[in-house]
Amino acid sequence: MTTPARPRAGAFLYPWDVDGDPAAPALLAGLGVHQVTLAAAYHSTRALAPRHPARRVVTAEHAAVLYPPDPARWAGRRLAPYPAGDWAPGDAWARAAEALGSTGLAVHSWVVLAHNSRLGAEHPDTSVVNAHGDRYPWAPCVAHPEVRALLVDLAAEAAVRPGAAGTELESCGWYGYAHLHAHDKTGGVPLDDRARLLLSLCFCPHCRQGYADGGADPDALAAAVRAALAPVWAGTGPAGELGDLAAPVLDWRARTARALQEAAVAAVRAAAPPGFRVLLHADPDPYACGADAGTDPAHILGLADGVVARPGRLGPFAAHLPAGSTLAANLSVVSGMGGAPARLAEDAGRALADGATELRLYHAGLASDADLSAVRTALARLG
Repeated sequence: MTTPARPRAGAFLYPWDVDGDPAAPALLAGLGVHQVTLAAAYHSTRALAPRHPARRVVTAEHAAVLYPPDPARWAGRRLAPYPAGDWAPGDAWARAAEALGSTGLAVHSWVVLAHNSRLGAEHPDTSVVNAHGDRYPWAPCVAHPEVRALLVDLAAEAAVRPGAAGTELESCGWYGYAHLHAHDKTGGVPLDDRARLLLSLCFCPHCRQGYADGGADPDALAAAVRAALAPVWAGTGPAGELGDLAAPVLDWRARTARALQEAAVAAVRAAAPPGFRVLLHADPDPYACGADAGTDPAHILGLADGVVARPGRLGPFAAHLPAGSTLAANLSVVSGMGGAPARLAEDAGRALADGATELRLYHAGLASDADLSAVRTALARLG
């Protein structure tokens, strides 16, 4: 009886987890992973670096590309990616990728698209605007033509870095309310999925026109959203429904996200060499918004080479997975952030039973030594 092959596993990393730490590549290769998904374009963050010889806390002050952006591509454009500061100087991505590649690990780029607080602060017209008129500076509206052009070109440039064998596109769709934003004080009123969606519906000029083109009066729709949320703010019940206005709203959002996904994947493929894998971080609910963009499973799996999805969201993708495509289960292995590295073998087994073909481990750079030891043991058990 043959022993089943260990499922292909990848670990997420930031360039600063590796750049300047000579011991990092061998440590990561020794975990038993096959690849590293290395951030090439990432939002603002404050991150621990528990093993780096020169620092322990990295503050990425704004969304940035972690390599030098191409001046020719962005010359004369109002919206362009921001270079990183001292948290990822020069071509930090290339230095990290080269060090990781020298161990035999495959390196894929990790590209965050519609999540950029600095863009919203400097160009307020690019942001999602909710039905109450509040702007979300961290959430670029993907219906805005300039935003879409920025994201499509960013996808192509950041994904196809020298040395990358593939890419994973995060936030390739709508972003909205559900984002932790600098000392958040938003937990006073619990929000269910419907309330979060209602708070994420955009009423910028581009979306208002989109609703109107679909047969919905945007002023009446905004009023309906506010009325549907009123019981939530009062604490008297869940959010209400939008009635006849729901269909044109959801159709607009689904079509807009789908158009961005099609354009972004096409742009990456046009820039990439043969065999370059394109995956999306995705949710099977087409109206979901956030890092795992809402998609139609059959459509996105006919477009990209696969998806990365969270446990509990794998089944609809598995039902439409073509032969040779990837369904990667995103499993948290940082115990201090709610992950369970000690249960990784069991969680991975359940994900594989639900149709996953690969594993992604979030996040090797943030995990403690004890967490990584548990990962190493779990991956050995799987193989």
